[in-house]
Amino acid sequence: MRLRHDPGRVERVKDAADFGAVAVLLGGGSSEREISLLTGKAVLAALKRRGVDALAFDPAQRALAELLTLKIERVWIALHGPGGEDGTLQGALEFLGIPYTGSGVLGSAIGMDKLRSKRLAQAAGVATPEFVVLRSATDLDLALERLGLPLIVKPATQGSSVGMARVERAEDLPEAWNNARRIEASVFAERWISGGEFTVGILQGQALPSIRIETPRTFYDYEAKYLRDDTRYFCPAGLSAQAEQQLAALALASFDACGAEGWGRADFMLDAAGRPLLLEINTVPGMTDHSLVPMAARAAGIDFDELVWQVLETSLTRTRIDS
Repeated sequence: MRLRHDPGRVERVKDAADFGAVAVLLGGGSSEREISLLTGKAVLAALKRRGVDALAFDPAQRALAELLTLKIERVWIALHGPGGEDGTLQGALEFLGIPYTGSGVLGSAIGMDKLRSKRLAQAAGVATPEFVVLRSATDLDLALERLGLPLIVKPATQGSSVGMARVERAEDLPEAWNNARRIEASVFAERWISGGEFTVGILQGQALPSIRIETPRTFYDYEAKYLRDDTRYFCPAGLSAQAEQQLAALALASFDACGAEGWGRADFMLDAAGRPLLLEINTVPGMTDHSLVPMAARAAGIDFDELVWQVLETSLTRTRIDS
């Protein structure tokens, strides 16, 4: 059994039975496990409210091959971080012949890698903040020379701001670099952008209304995203119609450049001139009570249960065919 993929296919489902048995993959073994459990539980509850035959499946506790034993017909991927949204899981599901939501192997792998997604977005004409890859201690001086202070240090393939640090003093850069590379080897420094922060959700090839984010934290980090109640979100974001359209176009262009599809999110900062700069794309965004895609969907008249349903519809771009 293998999958045929038609990324341009959009199919609306009216009867929950047409989806067949659905597994919501949640948890996993990444540093974002706890957030994935919250996302997965919310998604599972929404599917059940809509009458979908759905169950929770944690690949950290069960072998993926059990999906075949359970006669699962499609998968709603609610796994965040490495092993869940980096193409690894998607490749395993391709091997098993089980359709799944969102981006495929290539789009997931590129979307998880901030460096490669930045480079591809730049090639497509989407601006990103200037950056320097930190491969050795000599690159730290180069980063300071090119980017100035403050700057931000980022692991390339972590989500939820894991391992990121703002550096305000040159003497603090080695520690930030070392802390980031304890998480993974691929690390880069990026110019600090102090303008407004915006995110654009994407659903079935359409951009959702943008959200402006304000946090009292140094930046929109893990705590600001998931734990604090003083992070402020504005949707509508307060942009002019022209600026809103520009941001939507850049989000869709970024997704397309990286081979991402189905649903997700693109994050931007505005520079001093008001120019949007792409920070990253996210191919499996959170679906918690603090999450952004559900907020943007509500502004577009799509409630949470309908959003979860439409994300599940993205699995229909993949169909089983005989080998």
